[in-house]
Amino acid sequence: MRPHRAYVPQIEDELWIEGREAAHLLRVLRARPGDRLTLFDGQGQEAQARVVAVESGRLRVRVEARYSASREPLAPVTLYLALLKGEKLVDVVRMGTELGASRFVLLVSRRAVAKAIRPQKLERLRRVAVAAAKQSGRTRLPEVQGPIPVAQVPAVEQGLLAHPNAGARVAEVHDPTRPVALAVGPEGGFTAEEVDLLVARGFTPVTLGTRTLRAETAACALLALVTAGSGR
Repeated sequence: MRPHRAYVPQIEDELWIEGREAAHLLRVLRARPGDRLTLFDGQGQEAQARVVAVESGRLRVRVEARYSASREPLAPVTLYLALLKGEKLVDVVRMGTELGASRFVLLVSRRAVAKAIRPQKLERLRRVAVAAAKQSGRTRLPEVQGPIPVAQVPAVEQGLLAHPNAGARVAEVHDPTRPVALAVGPEGGFTAEEVDLLVARGFTPVTLGTRTLRAETAACALLALVTAGSGR
């Protein structure tokens, strides 16, 4: 069985694991002294460690080997995603982290049902990203930022915009060696004005097929085409 993975902000020779991370290791995974763990710092460093003590709901671990690791796309992938209602954002952040997104930027768009997000939910999305990174073996932790208005999306070097009327396929226009920004609208889609603005900022409209996809499905499909579809 592979050692359990644990996220720590900084890898040191010996360190305490506390808070939610310790609670998960102790209550769910039943970690005990002598157990081995794989630590990762979300910045590309991993380490093999062993639990040396457990006290007051926290664990002390000793690092036995550390190394650099990469299971990331060739270039960073940013997902600009309109605010979605209910648990849909949670689903996208979880699956998007597994698929290799480097950063999630939430957008306030005209047709979105949700117009704001509570700080507590934003923090929950970040915890979801940590859990998904542990599960999937990510070596870098994706950021979750925003929300910002669509008008504040900056110009990008390479951008792909999910659009039902587009003719271009992702494989025809995407260069996996260059950073890429992806844009996916809300349940009702981006307005024509928002599409024009994003195109002016460097986004190319691309098709995701002839079927109508939900916003959360479209986000994961677009991510999969630029990461899993290229073997990364």
